[in-house]
Amino acid sequence: MSYYIGLMSGTSADGMDAVVVDFSQAKPALVAACGGHYSEETRQQLRTAALADSLTPDDVMQLDRLIADYSVSAIKQVLQQAGLTATDVQAVGSHGHTLRHRSGQKGDGFSWQIGDPSWIAEHSGICCIADFRRRDIAAGGEGAPLLPAFHQAVLGHGEQPRMVLNLGGIGNLTVLESQTFGQPRTLGFDTGPGNALMDDYCQTHLNQSCDHNGDLARQGQADENQINIWLQDSYFQQPAPKSTGREHFNLTRFQPSAPQSHPDALATLTEFTVNSVITAIQQHGHASGELLVCGGGAHNAYLMQRLQQQLPRHQVSTTAQYGVDPDWMEAMGFAWLAQRTLQGLTGNLPAVTGAKGERILGGIYPV
Repeated sequence: MSYYIGLMSGTSADGMDAVVVDFSQAKPALVAACGGHYSEETRQQLRTAALADSLTPDDVMQLDRLIADYSVSAIKQVLQQAGLTATDVQAVGSHGHTLRHRSGQKGDGFSWQIGDPSWIAEHSGICCIADFRRRDIAAGGEGAPLLPAFHQAVLGHGEQPRMVLNLGGIGNLTVLESQTFGQPRTLGFDTGPGNALMDDYCQTHLNQSCDHNGDLARQGQADENQINIWLQDSYFQQPAPKSTGREHFNLTRFQPSAPQSHPDALATLTEFTVNSVITAIQQHGHASGELLVCGGGAHNAYLMQRLQQQLPRHQVSTTAQYGVDPDWMEAMGFAWLAQRTLQGLTGNLPAVTGAKGERILGGIYPV
């Protein structure tokens, strides 16, 4: 067996996902998975830090250690669930938690994830591989999205055109093996908001984590004029490859106009996410075929319904259709990247990130 652990703390700042993946066969096999929720205090600290104009060194280092502690706890929990010990695992691939991600068309971009990998290696007893994005950025890329390479590896051989849509806090689209300039290649880029705006609205105004199943949005009426104004945002006009984050797509910039009922506001935010995905597909995606959704948005029944209604020439489903649990796709992807790094193999796709070439990603922190 060839076991790796993947850790993911997404832009929704709701908790830490951990998976054990077996790479001994041609197709990666999910062995165990768990999701640990952050305390309300931690969620608030992470959201505040993500949008703060300035942060003190003490604040940053305390959060860095806090995410590392959550990581170690998640590792121990998923090992227990799998019936394994630390010595059974080759490495941990830790994404960390993103505090800042700035895309850079002129080489001035950066991406900053916290979650001290030295602390994780020391206190889990497993080699930790982390900081996956910055090598791609050093090579002229966006450092994101990184998962299209994993999507290509596990879902890249369909009988019809296929795309993968990851709806975490930010949405990103993988266009598998598209025909570009006569050469088939995989494309990928961030589409804009995923669940972040909807979740933030629920947490700010309703004291609940999210709009479960989209039940509130389903009752509301979307403000089409507001959505059309938002869709004029400069991000949607940028060519791919491109990436973004919560520092751009947040409620400060994209606040539903008052007065609106809560269902109307959530209908507007949901439809904004749907329209941003449609825009991305029209610009760079397949005109028909499969759209496989993963991430938390896959559980929003109303969002999935609206995607299918807006894309009548596509079959909208989740990655579960092909044996990949949509809840754990991202964490599995970072286990896969850790395996690639430890074996001295590249992990980025230059057509996706814009890097000058393929690169081995991340730093290795031995036990």
